[in-house]
Amino acid sequence: MIDLDKAHGKTLTHEQSAKTNCVCMATITNTVNLYSKKGIEGIISLNRNVNFDNARRKLDGRAEARIIEVACSPAPEGHSRWTLRLLKEQAKIVLDVPVSKDTIVRALKKINFDLT
Repeated sequence: MIDLDKAHGKTLTHEQSAKTNCVCMATITNTVNLYSKKGIEGIISLNRNVNFDNARRKLDGRAEARIIEVACSPAPEGHSRWTLRLLKEQAKIVLDVPVSKDTIVRALKKINFDLT
């Protein structure tokens, strides 16, 4: 939102800045208010609530990618396809962290992956 800074050339209105940055007016207003109260540090730091969904996630993007990679690979010997149980066991080996079936389902659902 450098386009609101008078020191960087032509200054846009809040409406123009919202349209240019593809955000809503509330985001522009909140950012300007936060900057006026706390400065640049207030804007660049993320103060997330511990109850926020991303704060509780067990898998980050890399771990999800590993699970998807395993699910797209050929099924293990003696099996015709991957099952959630097999993916759970394999994820424990690959990620060194136990992962629930629900977490695996959520990761696969994001890319519309079907086990059948």
